[in-house]
Amino acid sequence: MPKRVSLFSACLILGLWTAQPAFAQALIPHAPQVDFEKLEQQGLGLVQEASQLAQFNQNQLALARARLAVELAPKRPEAWAVLGGLYLETNQAEQAIPALNQAAALDPRNAAIPFALGTAYFQKQQYEESIKHIQAGLKLKPNVPGAYFDMGNAYLMLKKNREAIASYEKAIAQEKQFWPAINNIGLIRYEEGKIDEAIKLWRQSVALDPKTTTEPQLAIAVALFRKGNQTEATTLAEAALKTDARYGEMKFLKDNLWGEKLLADTQKFFALPRIQAAIAQAQSEQAAQERPRGQ
Repeated sequence: MPKRVSLFSACLILGLWTAQPAFAQALIPHAPQVDFEKLEQQGLGLVQEASQLAQFNQNQLALARARLAVELAPKRPEAWAVLGGLYLETNQAEQAIPALNQAAALDPRNAAIPFALGTAYFQKQQYEESIKHIQAGLKLKPNVPGAYFDMGNAYLMLKKNREAIASYEKAIAQEKQFWPAINNIGLIRYEEGKIDEAIKLWRQSVALDPKTTTEPQLAIAVALFRKGNQTEATTLAEAALKTDARYGEMKFLKDNLWGEKLLADTQKFFALPRIQAAIAQAQSEQAAQERPRGQ
């Protein structure tokens, strides 16, 4: 699960108003305001369209509608929030922050907005600022596991391991099946030299969701390789890479917050001819799946 850009906050923002009717607000029956009200309702319709397009990864089309929506409905927080969420989805934190700040000014009690601001500042590598906004969101809406997870990631980037683990544990306390938090505690333990404890945590993550836990599966393989169990390590890695070829890229692992020691051991592991072949095959199969039909 990519963690450098939080999927939690962006999805929360974009999905927040999708299910709501675009014309939910009653019109005020004063003739001089009718045109403005119609424009606002058109803007709200565009907000809904933008959210729906984002669900189908049509982000550029969604952005165009969201930009127009804030022009037509500049006093509606949902317009600014969805625009900010789309900027997050497209890794444009610099543009996301003013849009989200405007949304927060219009709707200061909506916890989703400071959570999203936390994501934006994380993208900008301003981790203290990220933590501050997530904490503000938690004051409005406590017991949100994804927010504690995001905060743990920010602490991890600051190398504040104790605070990171505390945040991850709060996420797990809210949602027992939340394997990414368990996985990330394993990342910390590995960097601390507690390899057996890291393996135990990663195995726990895999047991919770065997189908989507490529990351801990590969991490277990690297740890076993470090411990000298090359045969089992290679078999596990080959299976993991078949499910998601991105994990064969060192940059992708770094973006997923893998630490220096784990990355160094992974680089040695990836140098094995059999693992190089597995990575090449997985990437080739992925490219074939992504290629348009007929090409």
